[in-house]
Amino acid sequence: MSETEWHTQRQPVATRTALVTGAKGVVGPRLVQQLLQAGYRVHTLDRTNPPPGFFPLGVKSWSGDICDQELIQRSVQGVDVVFHLAARLHIPNPPPELRPEYWRVNVEGTRGLAEACAAAGARRLVLFSTINVYGAIDGTSADENTPPRPNGLYAETKLAAEEIVLSTKDPGTGKPLGVVLRLAAIYGPGMKGNYPKLVRALSRGLFVPIGDGNNRRTLLFTEDAVRATILAAQHPGAAGQIYNVSDGGNHLLCEIIAAICAALGRRPPRWHVPSKPALLAARVVDAVSGLAGRSFDLAGRIKKLTEDVAVSSARIRQDLGFQALYGLEEGWRLTLAGGTAGEPKPENRRP
Repeated sequence: MSETEWHTQRQPVATRTALVTGAKGVVGPRLVQQLLQAGYRVHTLDRTNPPPGFFPLGVKSWSGDICDQELIQRSVQGVDVVFHLAARLHIPNPPPELRPEYWRVNVEGTRGLAEACAAAGARRLVLFSTINVYGAIDGTSADENTPPRPNGLYAETKLAAEEIVLSTKDPGTGKPLGVVLRLAAIYGPGMKGNYPKLVRALSRGLFVPIGDGNNRRTLLFTEDAVRATILAAQHPGAAGQIYNVSDGGNHLLCEIIAAICAALGRRPPRWHVPSKPALLAARVVDAVSGLAGRSFDLAGRIKKLTEDVAVSSARIRQDLGFQALYGLEEGWRLTLAGGTAGEPKPENRRP
Protein backbone atom coordinates (compact mmCIF):
# COMPACT_ATOMS: atom_id res chain seq x y z
CA MET A 1 0.00 0.00 0.00
CA SER A 2 1.44 3.39 -0.96
CA GLU A 3 1.62 6.32 1.43
CA THR A 4 -1.15 8.09 -0.52
CA GLU A 5 -3.41 5.02 -0.42
CA TRP A 6 -2.85 4.62 3.31
CA HIS A 7 -3.69 8.25 4.06
CA THR A 8 -6.85 7.88 1.98
CA GLN A 9 -8.03 4.74 3.75
CA ARG A 10 -6.96 5.37 7.34
CA GLN A 11 -9.45 5.84 10.14
CA PRO A 12 -10.36 9.42 11.12
CA VAL A 13 -8.10 10.85 13.80
CA ALA A 14 -10.36 13.67 14.98
CA THR A 15 -10.81 12.11 18.41
CA ARG A 16 -7.21 10.99 18.89
CA THR A 17 -4.76 12.65 21.28
CA ALA A 18 -1.02 12.80 20.71
CA LEU A 19 1.78 13.56 23.18
CA VAL A 20 5.06 14.93 21.81
CA THR A 21 8.07 14.86 24.16
CA GLY A 22 10.94 17.19 23.34
CA ALA A 23 8.53 19.26 21.29
CA LYS A 24 10.62 22.45 21.45
CA GLY A 25 13.42 20.94 19.39
CA VAL A 26 14.02 21.18 15.66
CA VAL A 27 11.33 18.72 14.53
CA GLY A 28 8.85 19.11 17.39
CA PRO A 29 7.14 22.38 16.43
CA ARG A 30 6.47 21.21 12.86
CA LEU A 31 5.27 17.84 14.12
CA VAL A 32 2.85 19.59 16.49
CA GLN A 33 1.50 21.74 13.65
CA GLN A 34 1.04 18.79 11.31
CA LEU A 35 -0.70 16.73 13.98
CA LEU A 36 -3.13 19.58 14.62
CA GLN A 37 -3.84 19.84 10.90
CA ALA A 38 -4.46 16.08 10.83
CA GLY A 39 -7.14 16.49 13.50
CA TYR A 40 -5.28 15.36 16.62
CA ARG A 41 -5.56 16.95 20.01
CA VAL A 42 -1.93 17.66 20.91
CA HIS A 43 -0.11 17.70 24.23
CA THR A 44 3.60 18.43 24.64
CA LEU A 45 6.16 17.59 27.30
CA ASP A 46 9.41 19.51 27.64
CA ARG A 47 11.94 20.09 30.37
CA THR A 48 10.87 23.75 30.62
CA ASN A 49 7.71 25.63 29.71
CA PRO A 50 7.47 26.90 26.11
CA PRO A 51 7.52 30.68 25.63
CA PRO A 52 4.10 32.30 25.24
CA GLY A 53 2.77 31.69 21.74
CA PHE A 54 5.41 29.07 20.90
CA PHE A 55 2.76 26.46 20.13
CA PRO A 56 -0.64 27.11 18.48
CA LEU A 57 -3.70 27.69 20.63
CA GLY A 58 -5.21 24.52 21.99
CA VAL A 59 -1.94 22.71 22.62
CA LYS A 60 -1.64 21.52 26.23
CA SER A 61 1.92 21.74 27.51
CA TRP A 62 3.47 19.79 30.35
CA SER A 63 6.90 20.66 31.73
CA GLY A 64 9.34 18.78 33.92
CA ASP A 65 11.89 16.01 34.07
CA ILE A 66 11.35 13.09 31.70
CA CYS A 67 12.27 10.80 34.59
CA ASP A 68 9.57 12.21 36.88
CA GLN A 69 7.33 9.16 36.81
CA GLU A 70 4.37 10.90 38.40
CA LEU A 71 4.51 13.60 35.72
CA ILE A 72 4.86 11.00 32.98
CA GLN A 73 1.87 9.02 34.22
CA ARG A 74 -0.28 12.15 34.25
CA SER A 75 0.86 13.30 30.83
CA VAL A 76 0.02 9.99 29.06
CA GLN A 77 -3.49 9.63 30.47
CA GLY A 78 -6.00 9.60 27.63
CA VAL A 79 -3.23 9.72 25.00
CA ASP A 80 -3.45 7.48 21.93
CA VAL A 81 -0.04 8.11 20.34
CA VAL A 82 3.23 9.20 21.95
CA PHE A 83 6.08 10.67 19.92
CA HIS A 84 9.25 10.44 21.99
CA LEU A 85 11.72 13.06 20.76
CA ALA A 86 13.17 14.14 24.12
CA ALA A 87 16.81 13.16 24.60
CA ARG A 88 20.19 14.33 25.83
CA LEU A 89 22.20 15.30 22.74
CA HIS A 90 24.03 18.08 20.86
CA ILE A 91 27.20 17.79 22.95
CA PRO A 92 30.17 16.79 20.77
CA ASN A 93 32.35 14.20 22.49
CA PRO A 94 30.63 14.39 25.90
CA PRO A 95 33.03 13.77 28.80
CA PRO A 96 32.75 10.52 30.81
CA GLU A 97 31.17 12.32 33.75
CA LEU A 98 28.06 12.94 31.63
CA ARG A 99 27.48 9.22 31.10
CA PRO A 100 25.06 8.89 34.08
CA GLU A 101 22.99 11.83 32.81
CA TYR A 102 22.81 10.48 29.25
CA TRP A 103 21.80 7.09 30.58
CA ARG A 104 19.26 8.58 32.97
CA VAL A 105 17.51 10.71 30.33
CA ASN A 106 17.86 8.65 27.16
CA VAL A 107 17.44 5.17 28.63
CA GLU A 108 15.68 5.35 31.98
CA GLY A 109 13.48 8.21 30.78
CA THR A 110 12.42 6.06 27.82
CA ARG A 111 11.83 3.07 30.09
CA GLY A 112 9.51 5.03 32.38
CA LEU A 113 7.64 6.52 29.43
CA ALA A 114 7.19 3.12 27.75
CA GLU A 115 5.86 1.55 30.96
CA ALA A 116 3.44 4.46 31.43
CA CYS A 117 2.23 4.17 27.82
CA ALA A 118 1.46 0.47 28.24
CA ALA A 119 -0.33 1.03 31.53
CA ALA A 120 -2.39 3.94 30.18
CA GLY A 121 -3.56 2.11 27.06
CA ALA A 122 -1.67 4.10 24.43
CA ARG A 123 -1.91 2.61 20.93
CA ARG A 124 1.51 3.56 19.58
CA LEU A 125 4.88 4.81 20.86
CA VAL A 126 7.22 6.26 18.22
CA LEU A 127 10.87 6.65 19.24
CA PHE A 128 13.24 9.07 17.55
CA SER A 129 16.56 7.24 17.25
CA THR A 130 19.55 7.79 14.98
CA ILE A 131 21.49 6.13 12.18
CA ASN A 132 24.55 6.72 14.37
CA VAL A 133 23.73 3.42 16.09
CA TYR A 134 25.39 1.71 13.10
CA GLY A 135 28.77 3.29 13.83
CA ALA A 136 31.37 3.31 11.06
CA ILE A 137 29.87 2.22 7.75
CA ASP A 138 33.24 1.45 6.07
CA GLY A 139 32.26 1.88 2.43
CA THR A 140 29.06 -0.18 2.55
CA SER A 141 25.42 0.85 3.06
CA ALA A 142 23.70 -0.02 6.33
CA ASP A 143 20.14 -1.28 6.48
CA GLU A 144 17.99 -2.36 9.42
CA ASN A 145 19.62 -5.82 9.42
CA THR A 146 23.13 -4.38 9.82
CA PRO A 147 24.45 -5.15 13.34
CA PRO A 148 24.67 -1.89 15.31
CA ARG A 149 28.09 -0.71 16.47
CA PRO A 150 27.25 2.55 18.24
CA ASN A 151 30.08 5.04 18.35
CA GLY A 152 29.63 7.50 21.17
CA LEU A 153 27.50 7.98 24.23
CA TYR A 154 24.45 9.36 22.42
CA ALA A 155 24.26 6.45 19.96
CA GLU A 156 24.93 3.91 22.71
CA THR A 157 22.07 5.17 24.86
CA LYS A 158 19.73 5.48 21.88
CA LEU A 159 20.33 1.83 21.01
CA ALA A 160 19.45 0.86 24.58
CA ALA A 161 16.27 2.98 24.34
CA GLU A 162 15.34 1.18 21.10
CA GLU A 163 15.42 -2.17 22.87
CA ILE A 164 13.06 -0.86 25.55
CA VAL A 165 10.56 0.51 23.05
CA LEU A 166 10.57 -2.61 20.88
CA SER A 167 9.98 -4.84 23.90
CA THR A 168 6.96 -2.80 25.08
CA LYS A 169 3.68 -4.66 24.56
CA ASP A 170 0.02 -3.87 24.87
CA PRO A 171 -0.89 -5.64 28.13
CA GLY A 172 -4.29 -6.61 26.76
CA THR A 173 -3.32 -8.03 23.38
CA GLY A 174 0.40 -8.72 23.77
CA LYS A 175 1.03 -6.86 20.50
CA PRO A 176 3.97 -4.43 20.21
CA LEU A 177 3.32 -0.76 20.86
CA GLY A 178 6.59 0.71 19.68
CA VAL A 179 8.12 1.87 16.41
CA VAL A 180 11.77 2.91 16.13
CA LEU A 181 12.79 5.52 13.57
CA ARG A 182 16.53 5.66 12.92
CA LEU A 183 16.70 9.13 11.47
CA ALA A 184 19.39 10.46 9.17
CA ALA A 185 20.98 13.82 9.96
CA ILE A 186 18.05 16.24 10.01
CA TYR A 187 18.43 19.67 8.48
CA GLY A 188 15.94 22.49 8.26
CA PRO A 189 15.14 25.86 9.86
CA GLY A 190 16.46 25.99 13.43
CA MET A 191 18.70 22.94 12.97
CA LYS A 192 21.45 22.19 15.49
CA GLY A 193 24.72 20.28 15.44
CA ASN A 194 27.56 20.44 12.92
CA TYR A 195 25.68 21.66 9.84
CA PRO A 196 24.99 25.17 11.20
CA LYS A 197 28.74 25.54 11.75
CA LEU A 198 29.37 24.44 8.17
CA VAL A 199 26.79 26.92 6.88
CA ARG A 200 28.33 29.80 8.85
CA ALA A 201 31.82 29.00 7.60
CA LEU A 202 30.65 28.75 3.98
CA SER A 203 28.67 31.98 4.26
CA ARG A 204 31.81 33.82 5.39
CA GLY A 205 34.04 32.21 2.79
CA LEU A 206 36.13 30.69 5.57
CA PHE A 207 35.58 27.00 4.89
CA VAL A 208 38.33 24.97 3.25
CA PRO A 209 37.24 21.34 2.76
CA ILE A 210 39.34 18.59 4.28
CA GLY A 211 39.55 15.76 1.76
CA ASP A 212 38.07 15.61 -1.72
CA GLY A 213 34.45 15.59 -0.50
CA ASN A 214 33.65 12.20 -2.03
CA ASN A 215 32.64 10.69 1.29
CA ARG A 216 28.91 9.98 1.60
CA ARG A 217 26.30 11.52 3.87
CA THR A 218 22.67 10.57 4.57
CA LEU A 219 20.27 13.48 5.19
CA LEU A 220 16.60 14.19 5.86
CA PHE A 221 14.74 17.48 5.55
CA THR A 222 12.55 18.44 8.50
CA GLU A 223 9.26 18.27 6.60
CA ASP A 224 10.00 14.76 5.38
CA ALA A 225 10.97 13.71 8.92
CA VAL A 226 7.56 14.87 10.16
CA ARG A 227 5.70 13.04 7.40
CA ALA A 228 7.56 9.80 8.09
CA THR A 229 6.91 10.15 11.81
CA ILE A 230 3.14 10.55 11.45
CA LEU A 231 3.00 7.71 8.94
CA ALA A 232 4.83 5.40 11.37
CA ALA A 233 2.34 6.34 14.08
CA GLN A 234 -0.73 5.63 11.96
CA HIS A 235 0.21 2.71 9.74
CA PRO A 236 -0.98 -0.64 11.16
CA GLY A 237 2.05 -2.47 9.81
CA ALA A 238 4.62 -0.30 11.57
CA ALA A 239 4.24 -1.64 15.13
CA GLY A 240 7.29 -3.50 16.38
CA GLN A 241 9.46 -2.36 13.46
CA ILE A 242 12.69 -0.43 12.99
CA TYR A 243 12.92 1.96 10.04
CA ASN A 244 15.82 3.95 8.69
CA VAL A 245 14.49 7.31 7.52
CA SER A 246 16.31 9.45 4.96
CA ASP A 247 15.61 11.35 1.76
CA GLY A 248 16.35 8.15 -0.12
CA GLY A 249 19.83 9.12 -1.30
CA ASN A 250 23.39 9.00 -0.07
CA HIS A 251 24.94 12.31 -1.04
CA LEU A 252 28.60 13.14 -1.48
CA LEU A 253 29.77 15.80 0.94
CA CYS A 254 30.85 17.96 -2.00
CA GLU A 255 27.26 17.80 -3.32
CA ILE A 256 25.90 18.96 0.02
CA ILE A 257 28.40 21.82 0.12
CA ALA A 258 27.40 22.82 -3.42
CA ALA A 259 23.69 22.83 -2.45
CA ILE A 260 24.39 25.00 0.61
CA CYS A 261 26.49 27.41 -1.45
CA ALA A 262 23.73 27.64 -4.08
CA ALA A 263 21.26 28.57 -1.33
CA LEU A 264 23.75 31.15 -0.04
CA GLY A 265 24.39 32.57 -3.51
CA ARG A 266 28.11 31.77 -3.22
CA ARG A 267 30.52 29.69 -5.24
CA PRO A 268 31.64 26.42 -3.64
CA PRO A 269 35.24 26.32 -2.35
CA ARG A 270 37.66 25.70 -5.18
CA TRP A 271 40.41 24.08 -3.11
CA HIS A 272 40.68 21.37 -0.51
CA VAL A 273 43.31 20.13 1.91
CA PRO A 274 44.30 16.46 1.61
CA SER A 275 42.87 14.57 4.55
CA LYS A 276 45.95 12.61 5.67
CA PRO A 277 48.28 15.63 6.14
CA ALA A 278 45.44 17.55 7.79
CA LEU A 279 44.77 14.70 10.22
CA LEU A 280 48.47 14.39 11.06
CA ALA A 281 48.72 18.13 11.75
CA ALA A 282 45.56 18.01 13.86
CA ARG A 283 46.99 15.25 16.02
CA VAL A 284 50.09 17.33 16.66
CA VAL A 285 47.98 20.32 17.66
CA ASP A 286 45.84 18.14 19.92
CA ALA A 287 48.93 16.69 21.61
CA VAL A 288 50.43 20.12 22.24
CA SER A 289 47.15 21.58 23.48
CA GLY A 290 46.69 18.57 25.74
CA LEU A 291 50.02 19.28 27.42
CA ALA A 292 48.77 22.80 28.06
CA GLY A 293 45.59 21.48 29.67
CA ARG A 294 43.31 22.32 26.74
CA SER A 295 41.45 20.07 24.33
CA PHE A 296 40.46 21.09 20.80
CA ASP A 297 39.95 17.56 19.44
CA LEU A 298 40.80 18.73 15.93
CA ALA A 299 41.54 15.18 14.86
CA GLY A 300 38.09 14.08 15.98
CA ARG A 301 36.47 16.91 14.02
CA ILE A 302 38.37 16.01 10.88
CA LYS A 303 37.39 12.35 11.22
CA LYS A 304 33.76 13.40 11.62
CA LEU A 305 33.95 15.61 8.54
CA THR A 306 35.57 12.96 6.35
CA GLU A 307 33.71 9.87 7.58
CA ASP A 308 31.57 7.89 5.17
CA VAL A 309 27.91 7.48 6.21
CA ALA A 310 25.60 5.61 3.85
CA VAL A 311 22.29 4.15 5.03
CA SER A 312 19.47 2.53 3.06
CA SER A 313 15.88 3.61 3.77
CA ALA A 314 14.32 1.10 1.38
CA ARG A 315 12.33 -0.67 4.10
CA ILE A 316 10.14 2.29 5.05
CA ARG A 317 9.46 2.94 1.36
CA GLN A 318 8.52 -0.68 0.74
CA ASP A 319 6.57 -1.34 3.96
CA LEU A 320 4.84 2.00 4.54
CA GLY A 321 5.03 3.65 1.14
CA PHE A 322 7.02 6.61 2.47
CA GLN A 323 8.60 8.83 -0.17
CA ALA A 324 10.70 11.88 0.66
CA LEU A 325 9.60 14.96 -1.25
CA TYR A 326 12.53 17.32 -0.72
CA GLY A 327 15.91 17.05 -2.41
CA LEU A 328 19.10 18.86 -1.46
CA GLU A 329 18.53 22.01 -3.53
CA GLU A 330 15.02 22.80 -2.28
CA GLY A 331 15.75 21.57 1.24
CA TRP A 332 18.75 23.81 1.75
CA ARG A 333 17.03 26.77 0.11
CA LEU A 334 14.18 26.48 2.60
CA THR A 335 16.57 25.85 5.48
CA LEU A 336 18.54 29.02 4.91
CA ALA A 337 15.41 31.04 4.15
CA GLY A 338 14.15 30.02 7.59
CA GLY A 339 10.60 29.65 6.34
CA THR A 340 7.99 26.94 6.45
CA ALA A 341 8.14 24.46 3.62
CA GLY A 342 5.14 24.18 1.42
CA GLU A 343 4.60 21.86 -1.51
CA PRO A 344 8.02 21.16 -3.07
CA LYS A 345 8.69 22.43 -6.55
CA PRO A 346 8.24 19.73 -9.20
CA GLU A 347 11.93 19.80 -10.15
CA ASN A 348 12.85 19.16 -6.52
CA ARG A 349 10.56 16.21 -5.86
CA ARG A 350 12.53 13.05 -5.35
CA PRO A 351 11.71 10.36 -7.94
